[in-house]
Amino acid sequence: MSNFTDVREQNRYYVDKTMYLPLLEEQANYLIFIRPRRFGKSLFLDMLRSYYDLSQRDKFQSLFGDLWIGKHPTPLQSTYQMLYLDFSKIGGGIDDLPRNFDAYSTVQLNGFLNRYQEYYSDEFISSFRSAEKGIDKLHILDDEARRLGYRLYLIIDEYDNFTNVVLNERGNEIYKAITHASGFYRDAFKNYKGMFDRIFMTGVSPVTLDDLTSGFNIGWNISTNPFFNQMLGFSEEDVRAMLRYYQEAGQLKGDVEEMIQEMKPWYDNYCFAEESLKRDPKMFNCDMVLYYLRNRIQSGQSPKHMIDPNTKTDYNKMKNLIRLDRLDGDRKGVLRKITEEGRILTSLFNSFSADELTKPEIFPSLLFYYGMLTLVGIRGDRVILGIPNNNVRKQYYEYLLEEFQSKGDINLNGLKDLFDGMTFDGDWHPALEFIAHAYKDNSSVRSSIEGERNIQGFFTAYLSINAYYLTMPEVELNHGFCDMFLMPDLQRYPDIEHSYILELKYLPKDKFDKQAAEQWDVAVEQIHGYAEGTKVRQLCRGTRLHCIVMQFCGWELARMEEV
Repeated sequence: MSNFTDVREQNRYYVDKTMYLPLLEEQANYLIFIRPRRFGKSLFLDMLRSYYDLSQRDKFQSLFGDLWIGKHPTPLQSTYQMLYLDFSKIGGGIDDLPRNFDAYSTVQLNGFLNRYQEYYSDEFISSFRSAEKGIDKLHILDDEARRLGYRLYLIIDEYDNFTNVVLNERGNEIYKAITHASGFYRDAFKNYKGMFDRIFMTGVSPVTLDDLTSGFNIGWNISTNPFFNQMLGFSEEDVRAMLRYYQEAGQLKGDVEEMIQEMKPWYDNYCFAEESLKRDPKMFNCDMVLYYLRNRIQSGQSPKHMIDPNTKTDYNKMKNLIRLDRLDGDRKGVLRKITEEGRILTSLFNSFSADELTKPEIFPSLLFYYGMLTLVGIRGDRVILGIPNNNVRKQYYEYLLEEFQSKGDINLNGLKDLFDGMTFDGDWHPALEFIAHAYKDNSSVRSSIEGERNIQGFFTAYLSINAYYLTMPEVELNHGFCDMFLMPDLQRYPDIEHSYILELKYLPKDKFDKQAAEQWDVAVEQIHGYAEGTKVRQLCRGTRLHCIVMQFCGWELARMEEV
C-alpha cells in the first residue's frame, strides 16, 4: 500500500521511518532521493505529505501519535500547502506527452485548490479556475502564494518514469527534445525552482536528473548520503520485529530466525553509501519480504518460488534500457563479468546524462541505481559493486541465458529431464556432457569470448535453469574461489540427495598436450581443498557432495571426472 493515511486508519502494519524527517529538514530545501523499484518510495512520500500538510493538522495525533515523530515533532509540522505529482500517471504517445503532462498537472492543481481554497480569496479562485492550462495555474498560484506569504511544498514521485519510457522506446533524440533547451519537461522544472519553499523528488535513475538540471541547480542529491542509507527498505531488525508481531498475533507459524536466514540470501544485502558498509546493517527489499510473509501466513510455508513474479516487470524495464543502446562488446563484457564473478571494481557516478549511457565505465553505476548491483566494498578511490542477492543473480542468469539461446536454441525441457537424474540419483554425467556438447556446437557463442570465462558463463547460464539448486559461481569456499557450487535448495525440495562443486579448466589446443596433466593435478588439489571446508558441509546440509573437474581443449571437452 502506498497511501499512508489508509495504512494508519486501517491499522495496517507500518515500519516507522519518521525519525528521518528532522534529518531531511537539516538538508538543502530541494532534495533528490533515488532508490530501486519496490523499496517503499511512494509510501514514504505519502507519509512526508501527511506530516507537512497543514490541511491534515487535525489528524496529526491519530496518524503520527504513536510513531517516532509523534513524540518528537518538528516546528515545520503541518505548515505547508502540499502539491503532490506522480509522473508514473502520465502516459500516451510521444506526440501526446506535452498535452498529457499539462492535463495531469491541471488536475493535480485543481485538487490543490479544493484542499486549500479557504486560504484564498474568491477573486483568486475564479482566476485560477478559469485558467485552462496547468502552467498558467502554476504561475497564478506562484504570484498569490508569494503575496500572502504561504509556504508551498512540492513532492514528485517517479520523476523519471515517462522520460525513461521515452528514452527506452523512442531513443535519445526524442528524449532530448523534452529534457533539453525549451523542452516542456525541462521548462516545468524551471518553473518549480523558486516557486516552492521545499521540493522532494524520487525516482530510480539519475539519467533524467542530470539532463534536466544541466545549466541550473535544482536539487541536492542525497541518494548516497550515509545518513539516509536506511531510510527506505527494511533492516534485519525491522524484518525480525514484523515476523514476531505476526507470530504473536497467531497468524505466522515457524521459527523466526530460520525464516530470516532463508530470506537473507534472496532479499537482503543492499547498501547505498560507502560509509555505511561497516557501520549500518544491510537492507532488505520491502516488497520481497512482504511477498514471503504473505505466502507464509496464507499457506503456512515458504513460497515455492522465492522471487516475486512482479519483479519481472522491473527486469523487463532494465532489459529495454540495455536493448536501447545496443550494447557493444565492452558493455556486454561488463554484464558477463558481473554475472560470472558476482562483482566489479568501478567508479560510482552520482549522475550522468543519456549520452553517457554508451560508456562502459558508466554502465555499472546505472545497474547500481536499478538495484542490480550494490556496494560491497572499497578499493582505493573506487568501489566494489556486487550482485546483492539471489533474486537479482537469477535475473543476470536469465539475461545470459537469453543471449546464448538467441545464438543457438538448446532444448531446455530435455536438459531439465537430465537435471532430475543429477539431482535425485547423482547421475551427473549426461547433464554436464549435454551442456558441453551444446557449447561445442554453438560457434557464435564460442567466438564472442575465448577461454575459461566463456565456458564458465555458458555453464552458469544453463545450470541456472535447474530449479533444485542455487547456481553460485566464484563462491568463496575454504579460502579459495571455486568455479561453481550447486547449492541444494532443501527448503523447497527436501528430497534432493546430491550437491556439486565444479572446477572448469581451459587450455588452447596448441598448449593442451604440454600443460594438460599439470593443470589437471592443480584442479584436483583445488577442488579437494574447497570440499574440505566446514562452510561446504553446512551448505550441502547432508546431501552427498560430488567434486567434478572438467577440462577443455579449446572449445571441446577433453576430460571430465568425479575426483
